[in-house]
Amino acid sequence: MTAGSATRVRSTARTNVRANRKAWIAVGILSLFLLLLPEIIKLDGKPHADWLQFVGRFHPLAVHLPIGLIVLVPVLEIAGRFRPALRETAGFVLALASAACIGTLILGYLLAYGSGDTGSIVLRHMWGGIALAIGLLLCLLARPALSAGGSARVYPALLGYVMLALLWTAHQGGSLTHGADYLTRYMPAPLKRFAALGAVRVAVPYPDSFYAKHIHPILESNCVACHGAGKTEGGLRLDSYEALMKGGKDGPVVVRRDAEKSVLIARVTLPAGDPHAMPAEGRPPLKPVEIAWIGAWIRAGASPSDRDVAGVVIPAEQHDPPPEPVGDYSKWADEIDRMRHSQGAKLLPVSAKPSDGLILNTVDVAPAFGDAQLAQFEKFAPYIVEANLARTAITDTSFDVLARFTHLRALHLEGTAITGNGLARLTALSRLNYLNLSETRVTTASLAPLKSMSNLRHLYVFNTPAQPASGEDNANPRAGGAR
Repeated sequence: MTAGSATRVRSTARTNVRANRKAWIAVGILSLFLLLLPEIIKLDGKPHADWLQFVGRFHPLAVHLPIGLIVLVPVLEIAGRFRPALRETAGFVLALASAACIGTLILGYLLAYGSGDTGSIVLRHMWGGIALAIGLLLCLLARPALSAGGSARVYPALLGYVMLALLWTAHQGGSLTHGADYLTRYMPAPLKRFAALGAVRVAVPYPDSFYAKHIHPILESNCVACHGAGKTEGGLRLDSYEALMKGGKDGPVVVRRDAEKSVLIARVTLPAGDPHAMPAEGRPPLKPVEIAWIGAWIRAGASPSDRDVAGVVIPAEQHDPPPEPVGDYSKWADEIDRMRHSQGAKLLPVSAKPSDGLILNTVDVAPAFGDAQLAQFEKFAPYIVEANLARTAITDTSFDVLARFTHLRALHLEGTAITGNGLARLTALSRLNYLNLSETRVTTASLAPLKSMSNLRHLYVFNTPAQPASGEDNANPRAGGAR
């Protein structure tokens, strides 16, 4: 080797050392920033600027890009043993995955900070993303050494660590979206015992109380995924009685003996599509009977220990038969769609399947919705399976129209001027299994014809002349309670 060649080799070596040193410094600074990010901008459980939530909500969309790229890297590395050109592609994909991972991590942090999300699962998901990003950066540093004939173990070990970090972080993200027990909820009992995956539940005091048997299970199934120990939106937890009554960052969500002023009831009764409706994030709404139980429990004082709630009787557990499909209402599709995008009462599809029927929703116009307005919906009667007429201006005259809603399964009449005169006309509705007459003027005598309706399993008469006295046997549906 000539002197000139040796000089060039030494110069190249020094350049490589300097470049390598700069790369390590850059990775060190970036890793330190990621590690300090939770301290620089703390997740305080309070919602912040709307633009943070707007930008952060691209996280669930963007997260799939780095996942796909990370999974592709080891595939290319293995295939590169047989086709060397693929190894060069693996380096490019690794760099792209690192950049995408850091960008997605920042979007996720903006989402959590902007929406006020906290909780153990949120923190685990955050730290998992940070560990994953740092692992990818270390892979970028270690890979050139492998290509240059250096240690053959460091880079594969780091890549294995990245794959494990990816699995763990993705699982935490899935738990945030679907609930911590999403993968194990329907696992056969023997497998649960073998894997020691029995659900860890918050102990409920007074296990025989109405709250423990009926209210807590509703909240646990529908609300705790976003308002529990793992994820606490708005500082509100609903996984225990104490947390429920404490409320969240904006104050209490339950006002004893006043369901109408309780934020919890207000949120679960908002129409589908309302940004404040709960449960959120595409989850199905609470069933009418569940809302009625929560409302009656609050009006009765929201006690953690009372076994019975006046005006509510829970029958022996039965299983509702599958709903019968309704007819084809496609000829009314344009008119129904116009209703959804205009002011006034609306017809909302139960699901994407037209055969599941329609819901008549009057929440936005209840005070102005009377007998004449209901009569205008008579042409849709065969397709309506649920009618929410609570606190509207309808009277007993409307029973003639309601008797033509042949597929009606749930009917809300609470808070109306109904007296029960003509209530017998509803006996023609063979599919009606839920009827709420709370806060009306119905009497025990006016309810008598309903005793023949074997299909009517849930009847609510809280705060009416027909409500059973506190000393009566609420377990007897003939007493005028709830079936």
